[in-house]
Amino acid sequence: MANILVVDDELGIRDLLSEILNDEGHQVELAENAAQARAARLRTKPDLVLLDIWMPDTDGVTLLKEWSSSGLLNMPVIMMSGHATIDTAVEATKIGAMAFLEKPITLQKLLKAVEQGLVKSVGRKPVISGAVISLVDLTAEAAMTGSAPPVPVELGPLATQSFLLEKPLREARDEFEKAYFEFHLAKEGGSMTRVAEKTGLERTHLYRKLKQLGVDLTRGKRGG
Repeated sequence: MANILVVDDELGIRDLLSEILNDEGHQVELAENAAQARAARLRTKPDLVLLDIWMPDTDGVTLLKEWSSSGLLNMPVIMMSGHATIDTAVEATKIGAMAFLEKPITLQKLLKAVEQGLVKSVGRKPVISGAVISLVDLTAEAAMTGSAPPVPVELGPLATQSFLLEKPLREARDEFEKAYFEFHLAKEGGSMTRVAEKTGLERTHLYRKLKQLGVDLTRGKRGG
C-alpha cells in the first residue's frame, strides 16, 4: 500500500481518483489547491503525487518548480490536465515530472502510470496478498520494459474449489458465484475496480452482487 497525494481543484476528479486508488489498496490524501498540497506534502510525505496543472491559486507547474528548487521533489509526480499544451507537458517533464496524463484520464492509463511511478519510488516495498516483494530484484526488469513487472499472487484453495451438483440449482449457483468472485478478489488483491473489469460487471452491480452472496469484501485486502 502506498500513500498517494491527489491535487486537483475539481471535486469530481478528486473523488473519482480517490475511489479508484482506494480500491487498489492505497492510502489517498486529497488537496484542492497548492496551499493544501504544500501542507499535505510536508505532513504525509507521499510516495507519489498526482498534480493538476491548472489550479486557481498556484498552477501545478509552478508548484513543481517550487518543490524542485527547495529539494522537496523526492517523490514521483504525475501531471494531469485537460487543457495543457505539448510545451507545458515538456516543461513539466524537464522540471522533474515523471509522466503526464491528459484528462479525461482512462482507468488503464492511470493505473499504469501509478504502478510505474511507485516502482521508481525509492525504498518502497509493495505488499501483495501478504507477500512482501523487494523492488531491488524488480527494478532492472522494470527499467528495460518501461513498466512495472508482474507480481505473483497466491490464490489459495479457491483455485481448486469443488461443488456438489446434487443441490438445488439456485443454491449451487450461489455457491459457484461466491467462489468465483472470491477467486477474482484474491487474484486482484481486493481491487473492486479490477474485478469489475475482469468479470464484466458495473461497479455498482458488483457491490450489490457481492453483498447478496455474503462475500467478505475485506478478505482480498488483508495483508495490504
